[in-house]
Amino acid sequence: MGSSNTAPTPTGSSNKPIRLAILETDVPLPSVDAKYHGYHGVFKSMFERALSPTPLDSVLSLTQHNVLNGDTTSYPPLDSIDAILITGSRHNAFGDDDWITTLVEYTRKCLSCSPPVRVVGVCFGHQIVGRALGALVDRSDKGWEVSVTEMRTSQKGVEIFGKETLKLQQMHRDQVFSLPAGAELLAETDICANQGFLIPGKVITVQGHPEFTSYIMNELLESRKAQGLFTPEIFESGMERNVDDQDGLVVARGFVKFLQEQ
Repeated sequence: MGSSNTAPTPTGSSNKPIRLAILETDVPLPSVDAKYHGYHGVFKSMFERALSPTPLDSVLSLTQHNVLNGDTTSYPPLDSIDAILITGSRHNAFGDDDWITTLVEYTRKCLSCSPPVRVVGVCFGHQIVGRALGALVDRSDKGWEVSVTEMRTSQKGVEIFGKETLKLQQMHRDQVFSLPAGAELLAETDICANQGFLIPGKVITVQGHPEFTSYIMNELLESRKAQGLFTPEIFESGMERNVDDQDGLVVARGFVKFLQEQ
């Protein structure tokens, strides 16, 4: 893979859109939900902007699946899709709620198919993939990592994203503490040593939120401050760094290139 500074175009012999199922693992804040209609809409907007001027539906065919109720009928049949994207969530990926363990098992089934259903994991989704592949996922004693944060990319990360550093929105205090077998690290920060990983042809994940705009982050920071989750210092630092100058669309293009690889 080369630089991700330009929008990918469809590849392969058929040029059919990639069937990507968005597995929603949370509901956005009311103000965000009213604008985007679920996290499916948030990711749709991200991919539209990342691929422009190429039309989204010529590259990706997105479907929406809310998996919060744990009902297995919410999940798409594996033979009906090419890939899944597991969204972020306020919930704990290391929890044992029925819907979380069902999601972990479905992720394993995706990766054990032949050929595998490819998996993209974002934040909570990154952690779910780590758990499904046997990595340790838990609460970090380093606390919250929020708002636009600069990450150091690995050699593999530079190959995929085309940049030696990436600025990405963050909203987490849980982490994946080890790399799954066969995975390559993509990026790191001082607070979080595993900011994403790749298993070629199977998995790509990021701990950050390429789909978040400054508007979405502002709403989250205000909401979590009101809930008492953030100290004034965390809130103020997050607000100061919440700018539109970040690399979410670069990461989104990296996702598309991963999905298009033969």
